[in-house]
Amino acid sequence: MFRGKNYKESAKLVDKQALYDPMDAFALVIKASKAKFDETVELHVKLGVDGRHADQQVRGAIVLPNGTGKTVRVLVFCKPERVEEALAAGADYAGGMELVEKIQKENWFEFDTVIASPDMMGTVGRLGKVLGPKGLMPSPKAGTVTPNIAQAVKESKAGKVEYRLDKTNIIHCPIGKVSFGEQKLFENYVTLIGAIIKAKPAAAKGQYIKSCVTASTMGPGVKINAQKQL
Repeated sequence: MFRGKNYKESAKLVDKQALYDPMDAFALVIKASKAKFDETVELHVKLGVDGRHADQQVRGAIVLPNGTGKTVRVLVFCKPERVEEALAAGADYAGGMELVEKIQKENWFEFDTVIASPDMMGTVGRLGKVLGPKGLMPSPKAGTVTPNIAQAVKESKAGKVEYRLDKTNIIHCPIGKVSFGEQKLFENYVTLIGAIIKAKPAAAKGQYIKSCVTASTMGPGVKINAQKQL
């Protein structure tokens, strides 16, 4: 795999065998960030579960104390009488069937989060095949199917992130930007890893957190000693 000069320079800063204390890990990620834009910092957590079993699924959503640093575009599916409420709470788009058709006919995806009131799920269900693969399908577990639309919109705008296992039993989640500095990244990390630990399935056996790695968009991975998270 070809790696650019900047990546190679950054990689020299990281001891691949070492497990870093969280604060040191984020300081290193910031130091190793060489891109000309404000890189996103992500957390990749490998869990000792088997997500193929329903009783070992790990999924949820949490509002990061310092947000993600990203402007989130929110789409709300609701009845006509609640459109104003959704827009007043900060939603970028709100409506019903007309938005479903816009997505279906125009392949329109100018949004990052989808929220739906429960009475709209029959309509939104038609979009399962297009929203599902993009991770945009609203769900009660993620708090995106809710009668409390205004609160859900405000949380999404404030930096709510959804965490869920991928097929390899790893959770990938943004926890901020390089410009946040290590303290804010650390605070977001503590909130997210705490939520993941709390979500541990009763059926999970053995070591729960197998590994924890942080990296910026273009930078090398830095291993975190997740036992020292709190």
